[in-house]
Amino acid sequence: MPNAAGKIRYGVVAGGSISQGAFMPGIGQTDNSVMTALVTGDPQKAAALADRYGLKAYAYEDYAKLLGSGEVDAVYVATPNFRHREFVIPALEAGIHVLLEKPMATNETDCQAMIEASRRTGARLMIAYRLHSEPGTLDMIERVHAGNFGEPRLFTSIFTQRVKPGNHRAQSGFGAGPVADMGPYPLNMVRQLFNAEPVEVVAVGVRSPGSSIDTWDTVTVSLRFPDERLAQFTVSYTLPDTERFQLLGSKGEIEASPCFGYGEGVAVSYRATIDGETRVHVNPVVDQFAGETAYFSDCIMRNEAPEPDGEEGWRDVRVIVAIQRALETGQPQRLEPLAARPFARRREQRRAFPLAAVPPMVNTESPTW
Repeated sequence: MPNAAGKIRYGVVAGGSISQGAFMPGIGQTDNSVMTALVTGDPQKAAALADRYGLKAYAYEDYAKLLGSGEVDAVYVATPNFRHREFVIPALEAGIHVLLEKPMATNETDCQAMIEASRRTGARLMIAYRLHSEPGTLDMIERVHAGNFGEPRLFTSIFTQRVKPGNHRAQSGFGAGPVADMGPYPLNMVRQLFNAEPVEVVAVGVRSPGSSIDTWDTVTVSLRFPDERLAQFTVSYTLPDTERFQLLGSKGEIEASPCFGYGEGVAVSYRATIDGETRVHVNPVVDQFAGETAYFSDCIMRNEAPEPDGEEGWRDVRVIVAIQRALETGQPQRLEPLAARPFARRREQRRAFPLAAVPPMVNTESPTW
């Protein structure tokens, strides 16, 4: 239940850069959500962030105490990918709702365990697909589904960044590498645009000369969809920052950039070309973390299942796992055909909050999160 002010109370699990630089400032933009607790293994973060936001701080070994304290209605889990299950299932079993960063997990078994825990307990589980509430993204998807560009046939995307060698993502294998960390963005986007699920995966990965990242640092993925449609994306931890995608349909195309990121100056923008005529669409910068949190809190208060639920997260993870198999074997990987998920409900997720100011970060390179 919400607190006396009608707000859902959140505990933040892990105090890394995404928590400090996006979720924690963003939640203050909403009118239905508030932070009350922080879980971190770093005493410096615990002291500084608890003082900044008026939170009660807990160490990881005291997580069960937080879940039983009555101080939170929900938790935002932003631990490394391979540690999601250990924090999500206890929360769900305690009746605490969970907003979980993507990817949902590093394997399908963990995904299914979390989905089952949510079903069994009735506590809501939402995967933090912030773009599912971003107005410009929804505009593009709705236009494609309306047939503005004809039948969508081909999707290509590049999403790259430089990750410091000391960052945990560079030292924790495939499950924290660029495919798992960045791949869900183009993958989830094409699944929505095509309104379909891939049936075959091919992948090629490299370890760039001089790279100290302990997995493939740059990977190109090719996907086959029903009706002989194709998608391709490249992700990298060792190249300058860029993000873009192109969708070609039988009557036109979309070229979008920025399209996956967030924060100051990142306004989702695209060029739409139909029958040779091009128009540029630049959307306002919005606080995407405020949007997804406000939507999830609305779902909790209305006792409604959120759209980007555990199944949505699993559908991306099963493809990521298939990409790993393709990289390891050098062979194409077939995927079981799945029916598309209905898109209609996503129009209700549109949120547009002003971007929050981001205060100075506290020890975001800490390996204790």
